[in-house]
Amino acid sequence: MRYFFSTGEASGELSATLLAEEIAKRDRAAAFCGIGAQRMRDFGFELWACNRGWSSITPFSVLPKVPGMFLALWRTTARLMRDQPDRIVLIDFGAFNLRLATALRRRGYGGTLIYYFPPGAWFDKPEQARIVAQTTAPVPAFRHQFEFYTGLGLNAHFFGHPLASRYQTRELRPAPPSDGGTVALLPGSRAAELQQHVPLLLDSLKRLRRSRPSVKAYAVAADDRAEELLRRAIRTSDAIEIIRGTKAALENADAAWIASGTAVLEAALLGVPAVAFYRMSGVAFRVARRSYRGRYFALPNLIAEREIVPEFLQEAAHPEALVAAIDSILNDPLPQYTALRELRKDIGPSDALQRTADFVASG
Repeated sequence: MRYFFSTGEASGELSATLLAEEIAKRDRAAAFCGIGAQRMRDFGFELWACNRGWSSITPFSVLPKVPGMFLALWRTTARLMRDQPDRIVLIDFGAFNLRLATALRRRGYGGTLIYYFPPGAWFDKPEQARIVAQTTAPVPAFRHQFEFYTGLGLNAHFFGHPLASRYQTRELRPAPPSDGGTVALLPGSRAAELQQHVPLLLDSLKRLRRSRPSVKAYAVAADDRAEELLRRAIRTSDAIEIIRGTKAALENADAAWIASGTAVLEAALLGVPAVAFYRMSGVAFRVARRSYRGRYFALPNLIAEREIVPEFLQEAAHPEALVAAIDSILNDPLPQYTALRELRKDIGPSDALQRTADFVASG
């Protein structure tokens, strides 16, 4: 069978490759194509279009990318109508994928469109949910969104979050020596995130080393661009090792500073205590606040509906706050670790990914 996956950013690529890997266990002859970037290409996807640079925080930053995305949308729609794969799976990134689903239906596509991680997981927009349900088979990864859909009388399928199948909670690590420890630095993957977060994290690490001079640090680079930026920013004297892969960095860490996103959930599932933060431009923040006024922004806190992971947004995300929060965790990791273990049951069963793959493969 041939599978087409459409993604718009790094987290979507991760979900695509995890799902493709699980499908390939059932069908060794399965072929994968779609819209993605390096992670999907490395897995073996035939890329119809590259999504590098598509993800943006505000409408203003996305404007220069609109012509290229519109061309990709037009070409992809035409190709899917002409050369129809057996399954089409859209992953998150509603700005593109919901338009793709709508365009396919308008052209008369009658096959199943599966929307994995449908947009607006925490925005609860009834009209958007209805459009998603009318054009696709929604597969939310969060119980909250599934219950929102069913509460509107809409059909949806819930199997749990795929990462629950991929990460096992490690045993509690004892607190490191008072002058040391190992900290992972995860600044994010978007260009704007790197610009905002890399200087913040380097400053925070410098301050942390005043009280913990023996602290080791790993910085996570999501791709070549991120690694190049990190290498330019990090001086030899900073003594920071750059690592590819969130899991590799977290497994070696006593605690982590993480830009809010999927990586915070990965840390939670691994049982790695963390501090979440996020900074953006003033304009971007005002736009974001008009769309979302919820109390929390870190995924573990959204799922639990309480603060498990300390989170710092915008002006609150300053070095003194980040240092104080992570130093407290390094001194006593038990409270957050205990809460993270409890969180697992709210994320879904350990066979979530396998059940999702069964649903996608069966159509």
